Amino acid sequence: MTTRVIVTRPRLEARKWVDALAGAGYDALAFPLIEVSAAPDAMAVKAKWERLHTYDAVMFVSGNAVDYFFELKTTPGPVFTAQSAIKTRAMVTGPGSFSAMLRAHAEPAFIDAPNLQAGQYDSEALWGIVQSQVKPGYRVLIVRGASSLAMPTDEGHGRDWFANQVLAAGGHVEFVVAYQRRGPDMTEQDRALVRQSAADGSVWLFSSSEAITNLVSACPEQSWPQARAVVTHPRIAQAAREAGFSVVCESRPQLDYLMASIESMQ
Repeated sequence: MTTRVIVTRPRLEARKWVDALAGAGYDALAFPLIEVSAAPDAMAVKAKWERLHTYDAVMFVSGNAVDYFFELKTTPGPVFTAQSAIKTRAMVTGPGSFSAMLRAHAEPAFIDAPNLQAGQYDSEALWGIVQSQVKPGYRVLIVRGASSLAMPTDEGHGRDWFANQVLAAGGHVEFVVAYQRRGPDMTEQDRALVRQSAADGSVWLFSSSEAITNLVSACPEQSWPQARAVVTHPRIAQAAREAGFSVVCESRPQLDYLMASIESMQ
């Protein structure tokens, strides 16, 4: 029987994984548990663009942070390139946000990122790369999202930890919200799928602990003792186990590793 894989990433991000998994023979289904939309205060984002030259670096917490920040770009000419008059560097935590920077026409030489082959994609890994740059007076803008839930997220954990490292090194940190995140509006058909997939051997694929929180919040009566999950970070694994998932497998976020992890659960 073909394993069904429930991909819980935001809608646009889920498509790449669904297509690749389907091509590999899985019954892959996009089931977004985080809805992403534009910044609640576009003027605040545009104001940061006007002052981009005053920052030594801009740290983007995700690919969505890159995409939505650049949607409100007000300054003419290139940024994060050799041709740019602005010498601000970009900082990203993983391959998704790195790819988003390339789509925005940034040049790799002006992007600081963890080793994309090493498998650890978080603020801790990024700090290991950039800490030598951060001196007293170093100014960092952190571009983030805002959640409708009053709860810690992977993004919040990472950005706050990173900001604290910059401050401890004598630097200065500012934040701007470039996009919003909220839970899905589930239909009865969606809830029926959740009930079935919690018990039929399907594999839930999580790249955010906020997705797990949204799932549990939307289906509070659902129990998960037979449910299986593949997750892309130890913090997400902890959230899945706390939610009640009985089998949780950690994986690097690249598709070949994800497929190997799914296979290991057969």
